[in-house]
Amino acid sequence: MDIFKGFWKKLEELINKGMLISHVQVLYEISKQDDELADWLKNHRKMFYNVTPKQVEIVTAILKKYPSFVKVDNQFDADPWLIALAKELQDDPQKNLMLDIKRLIVTEETLRGNKIKIPFVCHEFGIECINRFEMMRKEGWEF
Repeated sequence: MDIFKGFWKKLEELINKGMLISHVQVLYEISKQDDELADWLKNHRKMFYNVTPKQVEIVTAILKKYPSFVKVDNQFDADPWLIALAKELQDDPQKNLMLDIKRLIVTEETLRGNKIKIPFVCHEFGIECINRFEMMRKEGWEF
């Protein structure tokens, strides 16, 4: 973080505008580690959305279709919750009525065949997936 200060500043700007959000399960998963990223995320708690009944339905559907998507022993596996949040917000006409916002997930995982990873499940549930460099291009960031 001390090397790419501009990147982190731009992320904070997106958070402050409400354009960069995540799921509280991501915070829980990353907080298991005691590192600089965990501390940074704890200081940006407003970006994290809590579990909703609709998300529970979506996560249940994801895991029913792709049971190997999460590790059985990982109680904080955030991946299906992140997808459920994006799907819930994308499908909610009240949240999209006045906002022309496209919901997408930023991940460093890549689509490789039928491997059950974030990009594969996102594709199956109609959620666009990009990596951090594609996000920076979409935002017009230059360093």
